[in-house]
Amino acid sequence: MKCMEKIITDEKKIDELLTRGVEDIIVKDELKALLMSGKQLRIKLGVDPTGAKIHIGRAIPLRKLREFQKLGHQVVFIVGDFTAQVGDASDKLEKRPMLTRAQIDENLKDYKSQISKILDISKTEFVYNNDWLSKLSFGELVQLAECFSVQQMLARRNFKDRYDAGTEISLREFLYPMMQGYDSVAVKADVEIGGFDQLFNLKAGRVVQEYYGMPKQQVMTFQMLEGTDGRKMSTSWGNIISIVDDPYTMFGKVMALHDDLIVKYFTLCTDVSLEDIQAIEIELSQGVNPRDIKMKLGSELVTLYHTEKDATLAKNSWIETFQKGGVPDVIPEIHTTNEKEVAELLVEQGLVESKTDWRRLVDAKAVTVIDGEVVSDPKIKASNVTLKIGKKRFVKILVD
Repeated sequence: MKCMEKIITDEKKIDELLTRGVEDIIVKDELKALLMSGKQLRIKLGVDPTGAKIHIGRAIPLRKLREFQKLGHQVVFIVGDFTAQVGDASDKLEKRPMLTRAQIDENLKDYKSQISKILDISKTEFVYNNDWLSKLSFGELVQLAECFSVQQMLARRNFKDRYDAGTEISLREFLYPMMQGYDSVAVKADVEIGGFDQLFNLKAGRVVQEYYGMPKQQVMTFQMLEGTDGRKMSTSWGNIISIVDDPYTMFGKVMALHDDLIVKYFTLCTDVSLEDIQAIEIELSQGVNPRDIKMKLGSELVTLYHTEKDATLAKNSWIETFQKGGVPDVIPEIHTTNEKEVAELLVEQGLVESKTDWRRLVDAKAVTVIDGEVVSDPKIKASNVTLKIGKKRFVKILVD
């Protein structure tokens, strides 16, 4: 029989949970009262496996789940293997393509091992929404649809913008919030968390739960994390820092961040105390070189997802490369079993944004073979070679 976790009601820890990195809570006073009550809550997060790698933006709600776990609450992680086939339109200004079952299965392969870098897997309830959504009858779907109006759907900013622009909106996109809402019924969620762009879907859970005569879940959303280029962090834009990036790549991406994101990254992505982050903010305001603070940030992130030793090696390699002009000791490796074009491999690994970006670098003579010549052919095939791309990127290609 599973033992009930001891519920921690330390008000200081609860207040930090309710404020650090949080954008909005519905309803904050009610959620705090529930957390202070000593009752074990069921905390829901649903994730559609639309990509194979979890980036640190997606890790923000996972890290908040870990805070709930530490207070003794039950985390319910919903793998959206059904909803991923429908596609969430929350942050999209065009119709999202449907994923095939094969694509979803491929993306799911390493999800649990990645999540285990953050959550205590032994205390996490993993469920798949295909188990209940695929069993809904057409009649039940019609009943669910009665919970919402077309006006409510079109009031969403992205739907309204698309409608006004004459851009196609699929009916299946209207179904997504209902499905996510029904997930909350299926797992009996007390709290649901997600990105601030998910607010409509999270509130849909409250509507559907009320329809089924259940208490309405509390909702918590988080601040948006910008990627390495200053836009919202997104796999499709190639501006992510993945939690499975090798230590050197992870450290290097942090060092390339916009300076005005330093404090936000410390707050949302690390375990550094709020008091220490406030001290960092003061240092930056007094003229401390942002590069030195980013080194601390890079070390924190690499230690979090790898080890302290890896962080030291990555930092030393970065210094050797960019302050002394040498070649780093640790270089990301790409293993391939066939003669793909280098451009294709680099785009797949996120080391260049696109094939167009790669061609631009080659044309500018910004790609060189270590101890060799400048690369002049943008369609160069993979071989056993170490490349320097621009001033900051190195990659070792190994044909197995």
